[in-house]
Amino acid sequence: MSAADTTTPAKVPPPRPAPQRALPDGPRRGRTANGAPVPWLLLAPCLLILVLVMGYPLVRLVTLSFQKFGQSQLWGFQPAESVGFDNFTTVLGDGEFWAVVLRTIVFAAGCVIFTMVVGMLIALLLQRVSGWLKTLINIVLVASWGMPVIVATTVFKWLFDSDYGILNALLSKLPGVELIGHNWFASGPQGLAVIMLLVVWGAVPFVVITLSAGLTQVPQELEEAARLDGANGWGVFRHVTLPILKPIIVMLTTLSVIWDMGVFPQVFVMRNGHPEQEFQLLQTYSYDRAFVVNDYAQGSAIALLTVLLLLGVVAVYMRQMLKIGEVE
Repeated sequence: MSAADTTTPAKVPPPRPAPQRALPDGPRRGRTANGAPVPWLLLAPCLLILVLVMGYPLVRLVTLSFQKFGQSQLWGFQPAESVGFDNFTTVLGDGEFWAVVLRTIVFAAGCVIFTMVVGMLIALLLQRVSGWLKTLINIVLVASWGMPVIVATTVFKWLFDSDYGILNALLSKLPGVELIGHNWFASGPQGLAVIMLLVVWGAVPFVVITLSAGLTQVPQELEEAARLDGANGWGVFRHVTLPILKPIIVMLTTLSVIWDMGVFPQVFVMRNGHPEQEFQLLQTYSYDRAFVVNDYAQGSAIALLTVLLLLGVVAVYMRQMLKIGEVE
């Protein structure tokens, strides 16, 4: 026999049995099979705070809007009387109220349009600048966004002051322009345009930062493919960038409408606490009826109608978001 025949053959280990899959355990302690209570438990502190902070004022607002409540009721000389829908009938039948509603809608629409257009242009430009310049611009945007509204309004009052405003002095240096002593608040349209500029200035940073974050999610491959197919810059933006940013644009537009419909401190401070009739918006008009005329019931009715109007905007927003979710 050869040496190869005398070697002992190696023993092959028997195959191991396949591990058995563990059966799923029953529902964990403290939650049901679908885990429904867990999200509600996590949201409970936030919901409790919302109920405490917003619940009572909202209930009080609704209650006052159905009562006769003036200074006599405020000081306790007379009890509050329930008048049903009389306050709403009086407000809705007042032509001044509808003029204020129309002025507020036009003002808010102008603010939203200019905010979104300027914000989109700046966000697109930020994609084409160097890194250090982009960081510097973002710092400036955050600083301006964080400026208190009262401070920003005071600065704008100085800029557009008829006697000491720097804007009149700068514009007067242009050939054929003489604006020394010009009062921008002599008429309602000019004054509201100044206030609109102030609102847009304060809202643009948030829009720019949000849209810049959204633009980073646009695939470069799709833009390059569109350019290879012959699309120009506008075509790429319209057919590639804009559809991807649509959920963000819908969200920003809705938030801007809600914020701009609720403008109060800009008008109140800019007009020294006494807005004239041509400067009245829904928020200042409600305040004026409640605390200047001392008709708290009508002021509450106007505020409640404003809330209902904003709820309609929120309903449109939710519908658009649901449509976007179904398409995706």
